[in-house]
Amino acid sequence: MMSNGGRRPALLFISKELLVTRWFGRLTLTLILALYTALHGAACADAQPGSAAPDFALPAASGGNVRLSEYRGDVVLLAFWSSRCAVCVTQLTALDDLQTTYRSAGLVTLAVSVDDDLARATRFAKSHPARFPLLLDRRKGVSRAYGIERLPTTVLIDRRGRVHSVQPDFRGIDNSYVAQLRALLDDPL
Repeated sequence: MMSNGGRRPALLFISKELLVTRWFGRLTLTLILALYTALHGAACADAQPGSAAPDFALPAASGGNVRLSEYRGDVVLLAFWSSRCAVCVTQLTALDDLQTTYRSAGLVTLAVSVDDDLARATRFAKSHPARFPLLLDRRKGVSRAYGIERLPTTVLIDRRGRVHSVQPDFRGIDNSYVAQLRALLDDPL
């Protein structure tokens, strides 16, 4: 005869409840990871050459917001940078020269910071003035949407809003890069 009035031992009851809780917790975690992987994979797939460039709106370090889709009809050079990346400084200077040279032909340069420290990125932007907006991607949603894994990386977007090419790393502005850019600028909408 049980001394607790015929009820199950409390330890056994808690253990079953704990097992059920852990099982549902693992199921929930598995579903969340599967959903994240599916969404993240889809976002990276959008940034492949020939696909539509993922749209975004980001604040500029100088103030105001910039939306990619507002530049449909222009060739967009999208550069990803960080204040901690020494090569990025060289890249931004070279892109500033390209922007000056090809602005009248329809080139728009947008530079997206992937810095964790927004204050540092803003200070960097103010101390390195450019002829194009330096944008702040606080949540890194844009860099994830474009599948950016290394810095600096540039993405060329044609006048129709499609990704033309993705260039990881920066090896300088060579003749082949300028030729790609000029071909896009010469291509009417």
